[in-house]
Amino acid sequence: MELNDIYTEIITEHSTSTRNRRHLEQASVSLAGKNPSCGDEIELELLIDHGRIMDASFTGTGCAISLASASMMIDLIKGKSLSEAKSLAELFTAMIQRKITNDQDLEPLEEAAALKSISNLPARVKCAAMPWHTLETAVETSNA
Repeated sequence: MELNDIYTEIITEHSTSTRNRRHLEQASVSLAGKNPSCGDEIELELLIDHGRIMDASFTGTGCAISLASASMMIDLIKGKSLSEAKSLAELFTAMIQRKITNDQDLEPLEEAAALKSISNLPARVKCAAMPWHTLETAVETSNA
């Protein structure tokens, strides 16, 4: 199996999975994210306790790339501190903007690094980045 096939399989699995796509009953922070160029919309919900993301989820609609990106992001940030989540969002943004391309530097992104190739599709970059930008805003809001 080729590496691109593995990446495609990861994206497909996350875009169709419902494990992170649910309403979070006691969310500390709830923030809408939207990609006006294509209509992707999510509602990101975080349960934060003492500066740590104890649980996270999202609801909404969008293309496979935006849904997979949101799901991968949620898997990655659960249990992380707000500062760790912000750093991961910054790393993802740098990857999708081709500012960081070394696979070793991208290891902290785990499965989300599978979206690296999206940077070659300018029309899809906003789809992949939207959940992460929403996370950054949510973290800034909860730190305020």
